[in-house]
Amino acid sequence: MNDIITEAPQIPVRMLNEFVYCPRLAYLEWVQGEFRHSADTVDGAIKHRRVDKGGGSLPEKPDDQERIHARSVSLGSEKLGITAKIDVVEGSGQTVTPVDYKRGKRPHIAGGVYAPEKVQLCAQALLLREHGFLCDTGVIYFAGSKERVPVMMDDILIDETQKAIVDFRSVAESGQIPQPLENSPKCLRCSLAPICLPDEVQYLNQPKTEIRPVLAACETSFPLYVQKAGAYVRKDGAQFIIELDREKIAEARLEEVSQVVLFGHSTLTTPALHECMRRNIPVTYSSYGGWFLGHTIGTGHRNVEARTAQYKRSFDTGACLKIARGIVAAKIANCRTLIRRNWKGAEGEDAKATSVLLNDMKGDMGNANRADTIESLLGIEGAAASRYFQNFQNMFKSQAESQYSFDFTGRNRRPPKDPVNAMLSLAYAMLSREWTVAISAVGLDPYRGFYHQPRYGRPALALDMMEPFRPLVADSTVITAINTGEVKPSDFITAAGSCNLTDSGRKRFIAVFERRMIQEITHPIFGYRISYRQLLEVQSRLLIRHLLGEIPDYPNFMTR
Repeated sequence: MNDIITEAPQIPVRMLNEFVYCPRLAYLEWVQGEFRHSADTVDGAIKHRRVDKGGGSLPEKPDDQERIHARSVSLGSEKLGITAKIDVVEGSGQTVTPVDYKRGKRPHIAGGVYAPEKVQLCAQALLLREHGFLCDTGVIYFAGSKERVPVMMDDILIDETQKAIVDFRSVAESGQIPQPLENSPKCLRCSLAPICLPDEVQYLNQPKTEIRPVLAACETSFPLYVQKAGAYVRKDGAQFIIELDREKIAEARLEEVSQVVLFGHSTLTTPALHECMRRNIPVTYSSYGGWFLGHTIGTGHRNVEARTAQYKRSFDTGACLKIARGIVAAKIANCRTLIRRNWKGAEGEDAKATSVLLNDMKGDMGNANRADTIESLLGIEGAAASRYFQNFQNMFKSQAESQYSFDFTGRNRRPPKDPVNAMLSLAYAMLSREWTVAISAVGLDPYRGFYHQPRYGRPALALDMMEPFRPLVADSTVITAINTGEVKPSDFITAAGSCNLTDSGRKRFIAVFERRMIQEITHPIFGYRISYRQLLEVQSRLLIRHLLGEIPDYPNFMTR
């Protein structure tokens, strides 16, 4: 029987830089495979283009007078346990100097270089020594100010570098992510702040008065919906071109597309699909009626730790029940809030009926939090849903207030038999798609849940996570579409007992759904402004923090 190979991979020296700067950042990037570009990282990549061209090499036995100037030199050492791509190596004979390029200006501090950069440069010098060269100094080149700052490889710096290698190896092998920095100014410029959630994690463990809004203020890319039968999407330079019968009907810039949503028989060319994979743009497929069929991504997320924790927790009955209680209670609470906000008419008997309904649903919330099995929780959710949908039509404008009338007597599906149920089914399918994409993007498995059972190939975790958002996003979209008159009774086709939206009706309904997804709300726990689409990512990452043991409970989203 062959022995299992457990040899640890060599640490990239740029990760040593990150580790000295912030141990949590280095762990997220190297161990959990997280990365997100910012303006700083993109600018840094542009400034490295010249030195990164080609792979340089060093002579094995250089002559004493031989001049050396090599770019992008890759070296590794089993003994040191590190690897590096050195921007430039220059010198003569056996005496060489590593040159590391940095995008910014030289900092006005003693020595002109921060500690993380010194450690990274020293690690490169140690590699050069390991390969037989003499290396007593290194250089940091700051592209922003065009300055070269020398760094001496003294015993103190070498000890710091060797200690950083040992410490990072120990942290990586421990499987325990380091705690976030506390109130550090580093977090505000860190591209991984929306992944790390430093203030959020600390707040949920020890509440404080304020959380810094480290998330981006607005979204710059949005889904591209293609629903015309026979339409196809092709790539042309930096654009997606949508054609029908060989005629262009629409276009979209690649950088403005967050996902491509294909309905029915619409298609995507192979070059366009490859570009989506390179840019991490998911391509999702739905039936003509909007039923979510699946999605295509690149190689997938590398955060194995998150999926391992998810699988372990999913086999723990007590842990599943704890998460499921919170999910169902949050769903009932949000249904109750939606009714309280949108009930039409509040006088006499209507006011009394509303008060009784809200009290009953409040009782359902308490019962959900006290449920002792998943089966009893399903019964509590069913009873609350029955109350909710029996009163759903009371959130529509009356015929006197609106020129269109929609009748709704209860929930039906597979297939939906009336316009309201057709819209609810489409909204739930789109919300399920959004959650599946969000969950996959952060490294979780959308098919292994805690409340919904993973049978029949359904995305159980996506269904779990979307429960509290059904009333806030999907039901709210239906109510808005009806009350604003954006979708009319004439926008539906009924055949063989099934009811579906027409192409034009679906287009307007999708527009209402998208407005809801990009609507900014104030987070009831953290207090900052955030859109619903951003909120899906935040909630997914908070679930990871809970599964990995960083926060005691998963904080469900309940609007006020």
